[in-house]
Amino acid sequence: MDELIADLAANPWALVVLAGVVFADAFLVVVPGEVAVTALGTVAVAQGLPPLWAVILIGGLAAFAGDVSCYLIGRLLHPRSWRPLQRPSMQRALDWASHRLRTHAATAVFTARFIPFGRLAVNLSAGAASVPALRYLPIAGVAALAWAAFQALVGAAIASILPGGTVVAVIVSIVIALAVGWTVDFVLARVRPID
Repeated sequence: MDELIADLAANPWALVVLAGVVFADAFLVVVPGEVAVTALGTVAVAQGLPPLWAVILIGGLAAFAGDVSCYLIGRLLHPRSWRPLQRPSMQRALDWASHRLRTHAATAVFTARFIPFGRLAVNLSAGAASVPALRYLPIAGVAALAWAAFQALVGAAIASILPGGTVVAVIVSIVIALAVGWTVDFVLARVRPID
């Protein structure tokens, strides 16, 4: 099984698939962008391919491209009127994001980068609130790269310390990425956004 994973990871399409999954994660929070970056970071260290720096760079660029796309959608299409975003919880998230973007843009963007619905809300709200692109996009770019580095390095650390080969390391890294996501969702479900 380790050889199969090594062959898949050595394929240049592995990074293209990673980019597609991470980009889709910007819009569809059920797409496992975090899991993909963490798993490929694990494989990068366990098998040597693709290079860890490439996983971080491609993951960061794809995350940034997704964030920019959401920002542009918010700027052009005014998402507050969309039916799926009419739920009170989504409206509170959009209100929180708009307020935070006016007062603490860097904190909002960096925090939201690690929270699936928060990331979507902040990016759409930044566009809808007409936050200047020259202010918002550099922060979003650094946040996306930091997120990709964190996710890939979690996978790399697991591959470095866990015995049992690539398969075991990938499975453990996926379980850890999912557990972190579920924990964040659980905590956020019990805390209301601050106005």
